[in-house]
This record gives sequence, C-alpha cells and structure tokens, in this order.
Amino acid sequence: MTVLDTEASLRDCYDQPNEMVQKKILHRLDKHARAFIALSPFAVLATHGPDGSDASPRGDAPGFVRVEDDTTLLLPDRRGNNLIDSLRNVVASPDVGLLFMVPGINETLRVNGTARVITDAARLQPMSAQGKVPASALEISVREVYFHCGKAMIRSDLWNAEKHVPRSSFPTLGRVIADQVAGVDAEAADVNLAESYKSRLY
Repeated sequence: MTVLDTEASLRDCYDQPNEMVQKKILHRLDKHARAFIALSPFAVLATHGPDGSDASPRGDAPGFVRVEDDTTLLLPDRRGNNLIDSLRNVVASPDVGLLFMVPGINETLRVNGTARVITDAARLQPMSAQGKVPASALEISVREVYFHCGKAMIRSDLWNAEKHVPRSSFPTLGRVIADQVAGVDAEAADVNLAESYKSRLY
C-alpha cells in the first residue's frame, strides 16, 4: 500500500490546477456569493477541536445565514441535541468551513474562515424564527470564498426526485438508536422524535 503523506507526493498524482481555478478564490463575498447564500436553505458546517473534526448539517428558510458585510456571516444556532459539538470546537479552534447548497443547482459555495460564538441580543433578534430567538450564533470572518463546480452533484444525481430513496427502505431513527443503545424503546423514541419535530424545532 502506498500512502501519500506529503504535499509533493500528492501533487505527483494530480495535475496542477488551471489559472482560472486559482484565481476564482476570493477573499470577500461578492454579489454572486451573497445571492447564493440568500437562496440557500442548507449548509454543512465543518469545525475542528480537541476531539477531532466534525461536520454538522445546518438548515432553515433560504437566507437563514445572514450576510452582515463583505467579510462577515452570522449563522444562527437553532435547537438541536445540546451536544454543542460545533460550538465547543469553535471555542477551542476558530477555523471553520461552510458548504452552501441550493436545491436544483449543481454548483455549491464554499466559505472558509474563522468564527466566534456570540450572544448579542441585537444581532440575534433579527434571526428569530417562529418567535424563537437563537441561543447563540457563529460570527464568521471570511477568509476564502469560491464556487465549487457541480461534478459531485451531477455524479450523485442528488436533486433527481426519481432517485429519492423510499423512507421505508431504512429503519427509523428510533429503531436505529434502540439497536445502538441498551434500554431504549424504539417506538417511544420515534414518538418523542416526531413530537420534537413538531413542537421543538426552534
């Protein structure tokens, strides 16, 4: 087995990126990045902390991530499982990455930068949803921003409704947790989860 463990060995396996690819990496949010974020109802947040790396799904109405200025984003923290993995990681190590997706568009937007956890009421209030103010938000200072080509989406055919998997083809989350955690009742877990989706979404 050959392990590529240096940048030089990696580069030996790949062509050099062309000039356009290198030049497309911006250091601020232009009009196209702003427009894409305004359309996006879903993003993946990548963080890194003492226990390793983590990727967390974030979603809400399109534009839920607020653009404050050309180099600042606000990502509200909605109610979740209270593990606060991403927030704990940011407190320990501020480097973050965001991958924005828009249903129906194959291209994605990547934003890398540094973050800090804020609780300023005046900045959280505009991000209220269903009358609930987020407990905190990530203030993200943009370092890099660029659009990623659609090859991954095209290969996966992610937005093709005909390829959607029937829900019955995979166990419910309650069933999965019951199989993984001793003493959990699958039916009760599913009932609790369904209730949380209805009344504890925000």
